[in-house]
Amino acid sequence: MKRCPKCNQTFDEEWLSFCTIDGTALVETAPSRPEPPPTIRVSAPPTSPTGQPTFNLPGSYNQPQGQPAPPPQPLAPSWQPPPPPAYSVSPQQGIAIGSLITGIFTITIGWCCYLGVITGPIAIGLGIYQLVQIKKDPTKYGGKPLSIVGIATAGAYFVFLVFIILIYGLSFLASGLK
Repeated sequence: MKRCPKCNQTFDEEWLSFCTIDGTALVETAPSRPEPPPTIRVSAPPTSPTGQPTFNLPGSYNQPQGQPAPPPQPLAPSWQPPPPPAYSVSPQQGIAIGSLITGIFTITIGWCCYLGVITGPIAIGLGIYQLVQIKKDPTKYGGKPLSIVGIATAGAYFVFLVFIILIYGLSFLASGLK
């Protein structure tokens, strides 16, 4: 048996998770003794002069002549769907993805015409900017691993570029000394 903590209405359906009246999540309760149904007192039906019982049904069946039928009563809504669940907002990580893409571009295609010299600092700058945003508000911003990979790939490009320049510089010096 489940109970609504807001309106204290109980529900016997095990599949029901939300209150049908106000949409509050239901809580489990210990089963209590079922109450007997209420007793309804009904008077004896009126009888006609012929001795047959007559019933006043809504509509025109047993309406006295000259009186209009009473208007039908509107039905109360018995069930309403529960409210929709709250949607979680995913963290913003667009700048981190930009850092990752430019970092990968720098290390793979950036060797051509030294484009990595332009895209490398962009990847590092975007990655650092995203890491600062993540540190300020981690619930709103995400993508820390993507930013780190973008910074690392651009940094690896510059380390390898410095290594290549040193090798060519030393070979140039060595050839000039002969």
